[in-house]
Parts: sequence; C-alpha cells; structure tokens
Amino acid sequence: MKRVSIDHAEGRSRPIAPDGAAPEREAQPRGAHDRGRRPIDHAEAAERFLAAPDHLSFHDKRLWDLREKRDREARGIPEWEELRTLASAIKEHALTHLDTLLETFETNAIANGVTVHWATDAAEHNRIVADIMRANGATRLVKSKSMLTEECGLRPHLEQAGIAVIETDLGERIQQLDNEDPSHVVVPAVHKLRSDVAAVFARTIGTDPDNDDPAYLAESQRENNRPLILEAIVGMTGANFLVADSGAVVVCTNEGNADLCASVPRVHIVSAGIEKIIPRTQDLGVFIRLLSRSALGSPITQYTSHFRGPRAGGEMHVILVDNGRSERLGAEEFWTSLKCIRCGACMNTCPVYRRSGGLSYGATYAGPIGLIIDPSFNRRKYSMLPFASTLNGSCTAVCPVKINIHEQILSWRKVMAEHHEPSMTKQLSMKGAALLLARPVAYRAAVTVANAVLPHMPHVALYNRANAWGKGRDVPMPPGQSFHAWYRSRRGKPGDEPA
Repeated sequence: MKRVSIDHAEGRSRPIAPDGAAPEREAQPRGAHDRGRRPIDHAEAAERFLAAPDHLSFHDKRLWDLREKRDREARGIPEWEELRTLASAIKEHALTHLDTLLETFETNAIANGVTVHWATDAAEHNRIVADIMRANGATRLVKSKSMLTEECGLRPHLEQAGIAVIETDLGERIQQLDNEDPSHVVVPAVHKLRSDVAAVFARTIGTDPDNDDPAYLAESQRENNRPLILEAIVGMTGANFLVADSGAVVVCTNEGNADLCASVPRVHIVSAGIEKIIPRTQDLGVFIRLLSRSALGSPITQYTSHFRGPRAGGEMHVILVDNGRSERLGAEEFWTSLKCIRCGACMNTCPVYRRSGGLSYGATYAGPIGLIIDPSFNRRKYSMLPFASTLNGSCTAVCPVKINIHEQILSWRKVMAEHHEPSMTKQLSMKGAALLLARPVAYRAAVTVANAVLPHMPHVALYNRANAWGKGRDVPMPPGQSFHAWYRSRRGKPGDEPA
C-alpha cells in the first residue's frame, strides 16, 4: 500500500519514508495549554473534576445517555456494520490517494470560484487567516465550531493582532465567555451544569443569574450574537468533509450558525484538515448516516450544508491544513487515526473520559482519540496521556470508521517506554509488575497473601498517598478463590470437561 504526504513548498506530493516510524514534532500552540514541554498530568488534573460530585455525576450520565442513544440508532439500521466497513474503506482509499484527491479538490474548487490556500502548519494557517482579514479591512471574525482552529490556536493569534473573534456555536460561546477550552469535540460545554451557564452569561452578557432555563439561555446568546453576525465582513467555518469530485465543502451542524457565518458575511473562510477529503459526492451518504448517529444518537444533523462557491460579489477561501498530518500518515501503527470524522463516540463511551472530564487532558483532543492524536504533535508533553485508559476496547467498538483506537493507545505506550517518557515511579512500578507477572509461582503466592491480608488491613493502610488507585475509588476486595485455585480443585471431576 502506497501512502504519500504533501510537499507544500512545491504544491506536489512526495513519498512517505518507508520505515513507518512514529513522528516526533512540536505542535503549534493552542493557547496557553500547549506552551512548554512539561508533561500533562492527566490524573492530577482529573482530581479537580472528581472533587465536584454533582458535575461528575451529570457528565457521566449525560455522555452515557449519548452512548445508549447511539446504540439504539445502530440497532435500527440492519446494514450498520456494513456502513462502518464501507466508511473505513472509503477513508483508507482517500488517505492512500491523498495527493491526487487534494489536487482534484483544488482544481474543482478553483473552477467554482474558490481561492485555495495550503498551510504547512498552524502558524501558516493563522497567518493566512490574518492576511485575508487585513485585505478586507475586517477587525472581527464570526466563526462556527472548528476543532482545527482550536488546534492551531487561531483565536489568541488573531486577538494579539487586534482582531476580535466571536464564537457563534452555543457550546463554544459558553466556553469562550468562561475563558475555557472546549472539553468535547461535539458538545464543547458538556461538563457544565445549567447553573454554570447561567452564571457565565450573567457575568458576561448580562442575563438573569437566577434563570437557568435552557431556552432562555440559548435565546439570550442568540440575541447577543446575531447583530455581530449581521455586521461581520468575514465569517469562518470548519469542514466535516471536502468532496474531491465537486470541490464542495460540507458542514454538519444543529444550530444553523455555520450557515449564517458562511452566507451573511461577504467573505467566507473554511479551515480544513487535509484528512477531511473524500473522493465522491455519493460517498457522503455513507458518512452522513453514521456521523450524527454516532455522535448524538440522532438520525441526522439539523443542517447538512454544501458550500461550493462564494456568494454573489463575495469571496470564499479554503485553507487546506497539514500541521503534522502527512507525517502521521507515514507512521505505520498510527496513520489510520487520520480516518477520524470527529464524532466523539469514543469519548462518550470511555469510562475514563466520562469520569475525568475533557479539560483534564490539557489538549485540543481529549478522550481515546486524543490519546492517539496528541502524542503525534508533542511526544514529551503528552507522554502520560496514553496511560489514561483501561484498554477495554469500547472506543474501537463504537468508532464509525473502525479505527483500532485501543490498540494504538497500547502502541503509544510502547513508544513512550522506548523513549523513557513515563515518570520514574511508573517505570519502576511497571518493571516490578512485569517481574511478578512473568513468574507464575511468585504471582500466585502474592495473590494468596493479598487474599489473606487485604480484608483485614486498616483503612489508613489502604488509602494514602502511595495508593493512587484509591484516590477516586474503593480498592476492590479480592475474591475468596482465584480462578487457578478453582480450576485445580475442580480438575478431573465428572461433568467439568470442556464441551
């Protein structure tokens, strides 16, 4: 299988190095979170989330509800697994023909009247946006939700240049007004209670602090933002899909704000990662059926909008952003992470994410998908994230494009161990565990001692600083008999032979 990356200096493709090694590169900053090289301590950050039981309970139940809705929708479509297999195959084809498909998209988009830009990294992406703003005399950008612009740190970059950025998605706007990053790729403020939103809006846009009715809060935000959209010269959207054979940009939303940002201002900027490409318009049917069902458990998004060219008298710009994607395409174990369609299903099902909150990951992408994407930007900074998983495989089971997420998490752990990235404490504890698990006699002896001692140990001996497990949960009591002991006791008895 041949994979290629894009050489933006010449605008042409070049072969990926065949060794398939995981890339190591510096991520462009995403605000304050991505500055410096100190590793993100997910466990430490999660403690703050665990300290708020009301928020923890709501977050866990809300996301599991999305998972259950996803399952109901999946069961209602007999060909669901066929759709997943087909979607995975389409994305694999797109990624293995990325150079030609991107050039096809560029040709067709230009024919539609679109200006296409290529950005090697986040800095170049941000510079292109700023240049378009200046060329049009604009000092305010109205934008819809885009994880890529979060990844690139666009908002702080423009604000430093004197350009105001207004988020128009409800969840993104809540997070912006509260000076927080998004905590989920689909529902950015899912960790907040209604009372939290009421307090944020009361402090920033003057709503009634005692009124936490969702309809009132949503309408207040709409009234606050609508004049800004109507007055804007430049609007920005992300892209869910780039369609090569038509040069169209497809955006899937539920609020209609993306349509306003794309259609009302004279200038429309699209920020899109190069992995968003799909070959044909007819391929869209597969992904549209999977996307919202996987994300929210709803049959379809309220708006599935196709943008093919500028409005009359206006401009449309599409920025195709690499920012490490072509490097990841050359990583033998990790390139399929580029199939991701940002549905968030893996986050909704993950027991670690549901109980630790997205902000505890300290990165643009949280949850299981973040564990395999973030280290490709900065291996040192995100060295501890691959260990924030139980490896239960639920993330892989729900992924609509069949990314082997839990296997890639394990592979990243191996990469971190090879580069001695985990803390010395973790390295020593894992070496000790490896020695014990490699010796059956020693392991069984340890289990026997634990079974005899643990039930009688005082509380303070189990729950202290040395026991990280016990910080957020009870230590499970051992069973009365191990499987090995049970098997030996039953071995040879009539009726116990395997079927």
